[in-house]
Amino acid sequence: MKGRFAPTPSGRMHLGNALCALLSWLSARSAGMGYVLRVEDLDTLRSGGAFTPLLLDDLRWLGLDWDEGPDVGGNAAPYEQGKRADIYQAWYSRLCKAVRVYPCFCSRAQLHAAQAPHRSDGVYVYSGRCRAYTPEEADALLCSGHRAAGRVLVPPGTEIRFTDGHCGPQAVRLDEEFGDFLVRRSDGVFSYQFAVTVDDALMGITEVVRGRDLLSSSACQTFLYQALGFPAPSFTHLPLLLSHDGARLSKRDGAMDLGALRERMRAEDLIGRLAYACGLLERPEPAAPRELIPLFRWDKIPGEDIRLPEGLFSA
Repeated sequence: MKGRFAPTPSGRMHLGNALCALLSWLSARSAGMGYVLRVEDLDTLRSGGAFTPLLLDDLRWLGLDWDEGPDVGGNAAPYEQGKRADIYQAWYSRLCKAVRVYPCFCSRAQLHAAQAPHRSDGVYVYSGRCRAYTPEEADALLCSGHRAAGRVLVPPGTEIRFTDGHCGPQAVRLDEEFGDFLVRRSDGVFSYQFAVTVDDALMGITEVVRGRDLLSSSACQTFLYQALGFPAPSFTHLPLLLSHDGARLSKRDGAMDLGALRERMRAEDLIGRLAYACGLLERPEPAAPRELIPLFRWDKIPGEDIRLPEGLFSA
């Protein structure tokens, strides 16, 4: 039994990342699970690598530890996605044999012109434009120099059901909500959905704890687990952390990143205030993560996004 934290090193960690790390760690440790740290640096243009040492240092400063990870190794190494391209390629070949994966030649402009984003998260539902190409037609385009992404065919009526550990029962019509989704980009980089599924399966992850903004991704990943013959982990999506005025925290908010926060408070102060904000403590008093293990229960965590009281992290 294992939990994990899988951040993207595209900037300094902010409070929302710290909350996700803390709650995923508490959920795993309170249940006696192992804990894995994986660095999701698939997109080297965004992540680069300069922030990875800072990320590990921030997590250790918070008082969190892990049993497997980029700095401690483990049976499923490497634990940095940027070093796992050969692994993804091998499982991509298996996916192509298990379900239909077809080349998509659409440009970004064509995709945006032909479709509308679903719900409010800006994800585009693919129209299936390139699904009609015969293998011969697709090969001719590839031979003429056209680059293609890889899309997995989602049959009509495909419904994915699972029960989220915090958000409850979920039912997603995958063909309507996502359509034929990407598993490999046209530049050869494997998609988040595909890489995360392969990584969690091969690393033996049994519990995925992450922000509610990724709840809908669980349906795509469950589809891929089934196609590749892996058991799906349990999913638990926690509420997002908002500023006192209701704005979502991001890495662009320098006042709430770990670099700035470490200059004005101790780790125990930050952990205690996070624990207070999410309902684990009655007062914002200093606490180490291990002191919170006996206090942790998911039913204490709010169901709605958490708005921080003004000034809670200002000093």
